[in-house]
Amino acid sequence: MDVLFFLSAFFAEIIGTIAGFGSSTVFLPLALLFLDFKTALVLVALFHIFGNIGKVSFFRHGLDKHILLIFGVPSVILTLIGALLVAYTPQDALKGILGVFLVLYSAVSLWKEDLKVKPSLPTSILGGGVSGFLAGLIGTGGALRGAFLAAFGLPKEKYIATAAAIALAVDFTRLPVYFAEGFLNSQYYWYIPFLFVIALAGSFTGKQVVKKIPQDSFRKIVLIAILLIGAKFIYDLFA
Repeated sequence: MDVLFFLSAFFAEIIGTIAGFGSSTVFLPLALLFLDFKTALVLVALFHIFGNIGKVSFFRHGLDKHILLIFGVPSVILTLIGALLVAYTPQDALKGILGVFLVLYSAVSLWKEDLKVKPSLPTSILGGGVSGFLAGLIGTGGALRGAFLAAFGLPKEKYIATAAAIALAVDFTRLPVYFAEGFLNSQYYWYIPFLFVIALAGSFTGKQVVKKIPQDSFRKIVLIAILLIGAKFIYDLFA
């Protein structure tokens, strides 16, 4: 099981890099095949941090401080609220909420590939707050965050750096709550260094593969897979 879990992490990082959305969107549903929701939440958050540290380090000069402020602050505040609610929400309900999010996100992305919102202060606060709340509660809000940030038309370097910095702030906000609530049993601590290496290896591999695969077709396949996984979580909730 451990080997399959780590292979899933590697696969998720490659997919996330190629498809253009965060690895947590792919990895969390896969991690739930091996772990309970709360354990998966912590390990996926750590994995997400490892992947984004490299991006921020490499593109740190491209940070857009204005967007970081108006988008990042609401994200952090609502992330904390979402993370605090995890301990009081049944795991089956959390999986159901995740399933609904995955189905809606993938369906809308398949229907309208160039989905964007109008860049403004209210939409920035709304996008930051909602994506942060989802990240804290169900462990994945990066897809929604990306849709809002894309509206600003940032150059690639600024987009990567700013999105990664906000993601880091969100992860560093929710992780202390998860640890304080005892979501990660000590038996899983040895996973952490392996996830660090896998995050770097998966990101590097994804960058090599992306040159050889038509991104639009690949992204559609991934979105369909995410939709099916989300539908299964919803089905399990009522089965």
